[in-house]
Formats: sequence, structure tokens, C-alpha cells
Amino acid sequence: MIQLDAVQTVAFSGLTLLAGYALCRMIPVLRRYNLPEPVVGGLVVALLVWWAHSQDTVLFELDSSLKVPLMIAFFTTLGINASVRLLRISGRQVMIFLLIAALFAVLQNLIGIGVAWMFDLHPMFGVLAGSATLTGGPATGMAFAPLFEKAGLQGAETLAITAAMAGIICGGVVGGPAITVLMRRLKVVPPSSRSASGAEDVDETITLRFPNEAMREFDALKSIVVLLVAMWVGAWVSQSITRLGLTLPAYIGAMLVGAVIRNIDDYTGWIKLSVPTTELIGNICLALFLAMALMDLKLWELAGLGVPLMVNLVIQVAVVALFAVPIYYLMGRDYDAAVMGGGFIGFMLGTTANAMAVMRKLVQRYGIAPRAFLVAPLVGAFFIDFVNALIITGFLNFWPK
Repeated sequence: MIQLDAVQTVAFSGLTLLAGYALCRMIPVLRRYNLPEPVVGGLVVALLVWWAHSQDTVLFELDSSLKVPLMIAFFTTLGINASVRLLRISGRQVMIFLLIAALFAVLQNLIGIGVAWMFDLHPMFGVLAGSATLTGGPATGMAFAPLFEKAGLQGAETLAITAAMAGIICGGVVGGPAITVLMRRLKVVPPSSRSASGAEDVDETITLRFPNEAMREFDALKSIVVLLVAMWVGAWVSQSITRLGLTLPAYIGAMLVGAVIRNIDDYTGWIKLSVPTTELIGNICLALFLAMALMDLKLWELAGLGVPLMVNLVIQVAVVALFAVPIYYLMGRDYDAAVMGGGFIGFMLGTTANAMAVMRKLVQRYGIAPRAFLVAPLVGAFFIDFVNALIITGFLNFWPK
């Protein structure tokens, strides 16, 4: 057996991550369904560990002491990028879309709890297989897994990644066809005469470009220092909340502090935080965290949960696809609203990358939808993760035991 210290474990995670990127390039189906590279690489290692376990062999022992700091760093960057000022861009529509997404996240948990009741499982199975992994994706599911374990749900980490992966695949498969059917049934008229090429540049609405290398370095320094300060102060905030008897993930305090710093900076302009720099740092931390978490996954703990997971997923997919209809009516009853429905299916069953992929397929076929590409990424990339964390925390603390 190979024993790895903390630095060696992070290095191994990096190699696993690069292997995931290589596999996604070599296997088109992985790229087509937007499977995250850290998940792909980490699952390969997890499968090797599972095989070794079946042979009564332990391949390695990891030092995962840096896993939690990497996870907290990622969620802190979400808080730092949760700028209220962004709501001024199509603010009313963003708020409506966010409210719909938040209500649907609650519905996902209630559906999951219903499935858990059908199979006589722990009710928190439904929350973990609900918004924690479908709306939240792999990162949120893995971050909350220790709390679900404490609540009495065994094998929470394995369940989280399995449910998240299944959701991502279904979101990529279902989104486009569901909206195509909706458009035909409701006779939505697309702007097919216009070019769809503008969709690729939609990220310009929520990101900025760096003027030069020196500025890029200084932006990176500011972002890292603010991130570390937010994690430092956030640890005190989390400890204070925990003393009140609430169960919450380790990152909540840091995420809240990050959001406060961001919005003070928006108002005063003292720091001038760069959104793309902070996002880049967060994405790197997330990738390493997921790779490290998956390498230590115990897939054999999933035995017996396959059927409940499948039943839950079928119901969740059907409901989110049907929910595209009220999205269409509430968001304006036009082509942009229909495309937003595709984005909604994408990120409510996986990740923002899923949402963007679904919407891009639609606009490549029917024409550009600028309002959809403004509203859906703002909610999916910045705000729903923040709100979803509070929803999951509420279920963990206040659902009858």
C-alpha cells in the first residue's frame, strides 16, 4: 500500500484531473454530455479502488486534509461573485427566474423524500438525491455529504456523486428535445432568420477582459487575499452559527462573508475585485477538490440504492421537463422564454455548463436568444448555488427526524 501525504495527495489529484481532461478529449460521448473532467478522472481511480477492494487489496492511503480547504475556497468564490449589482441587468427577470429555481429546488427535495418514504429509506436520502446533487451538482453534493452522514445517511459521498452524474447526463439528453417539443406544441416563432453566432459571446455580459499582464497579476493577488480573508472570517461566522445548534456545511460562513465583501466593494470601489479572476481560482479549487474526493470514494457502499435512485431520477427528470411550460409563460411567452426553459432543465439537473450546452444547441438551430443567455447564466452560475445551500441547510435542520 502506498501512503501519500497532503502535498502528494494534491499532486495525485492533479494527475487524476489531467487524466479526466484527456479522457473527455478522446471519448466524444463524455464531451457531448458535459461530464465534468474531475468527475471522469476521479471515477476511473474510484473504479480501480473498487476492483482492488473486491480483491481484498488497498492500493493507497490518502491524506485528505486539504480537501475541505479546497472545497471551502470554491464556495467562497461563489459568494465573492454573488453581486447584487448583477441583478440590475434584467433584474426583474433574473429575480423571477431565481425564485422559480429556488421553489423547484424545494420541490426536488420533497419528491426525493417521497421516494425515500416509498422505499423505507432515511428521508435525507431524498434531499441528497434532490437539490443537493441535481441543482447543486457534484460539488454541492460532496460538500454536504459529511452532514448527511452525521444525520444517519450511510454512504452519502458515493450516493452524491452517483446521483449528480446521472442528473448531468439526463440534463444534457432531455433539455433540447423537451424545449423542441414545447416550441412545436405552443407554436413559438423563433428568429431563425438571424445568426446564432452571438450566443458564443454571451459570457461577455458577466465577465470582463484583462487589460494587460501586470493588471492580471494584481487582480489575482487581490482575489487570493480576499478569498483567504473571507475563509478566515467565515470560519468564525460558521462557528458562531453552529453554537446556535444549527447544522450547516463548513463553507456557509465563508460564502456569506465573501458575498458581503463583494457587495461592499461594488458600492465603494475600494478593492475592484475581478469576477473572471475569482471565478478562475474557484474553478481550479473545485477541480482539485472533486478529483481528490472521488479518488477516495467507496463505490461498494452504493449496494441496494440503485432502484430508489433510478425511480427518483425518472420522476425528477419528468417533472423538470414539464416545468419548462410554466417557465415559458412566466418568463415572457416568447422564444427567449422557451430557451430559458432549456437552460432551466440543464442546471436543475446538473451544472451551468449543461444549461449553456442545451441553450447553444437551441440557438444554433433556431436563432439567437440574447435575453435567455443573460438571465440563465446569472442564476445558474452565481445565485442558485447560494440559495440552494440555504435550502439544503433548512431541510437538514428543520425536517422532522
